[in-house]
Amino acid sequence: MLESMGLPLPAETLIISSALYCAATHRLDIGWVAVAAVVGAIMGDNFGYLIGRTFGYRLLERHGSKVYLTPQRLMLGRYLFSRHGGKVVFFGRFIAVLRVFVALLAGANRMPWHTFLLFNALGGIGWAGGYAFCTYYLGHEVLRISGPVGIALGLVAAVVIGGGFLFLKKNELRLTQEAMQAAEREQKGEKPA
Repeated sequence: MLESMGLPLPAETLIISSALYCAATHRLDIGWVAVAAVVGAIMGDNFGYLIGRTFGYRLLERHGSKVYLTPQRLMLGRYLFSRHGGKVVFFGRFIAVLRVFVALLAGANRMPWHTFLLFNALGGIGWAGGYAFCTYYLGHEVLRISGPVGIALGLVAAVVIGGGFLFLKKNELRLTQEAMQAAEREQKGEKPA
């Protein structure tokens, strides 16, 4: 829960360790470990979303320029979260660095809460439940394959994030214009295109 709120803590390690303990000793029920992990992940992200919604955007407006977040880029972030936020929240759950910040960013960018809740819950169930049950049933094999799989997933995540960054850099002007047009339509009370 604390990692999902925005603190850089080793949640995956805790889930894997707990599931291995269940498999080795049978003193804990894996079902309850998975439920605790899923509930903690979903609740933590909801707290992170509320923190981001309450404080995030004002902090980004005030201090964002220090990290090249201009008002236009903040508007672009809102626009992208309104169009693709569900995918970011769901898949962000499976990328360690993004998992820590995705809820805060979703809240700061005013992603609709009901959309956030749905994709957050789906991601939390898939991530926390998946890690718990896969580790339990695969046992110590997970330790053997988790290193190479983790490295491979990290490389894939780096390529995806890098590709996304390059795409945004190349298309920033066009996307910003789309965001401005969407904001104008919203101010006029028109439905989004």
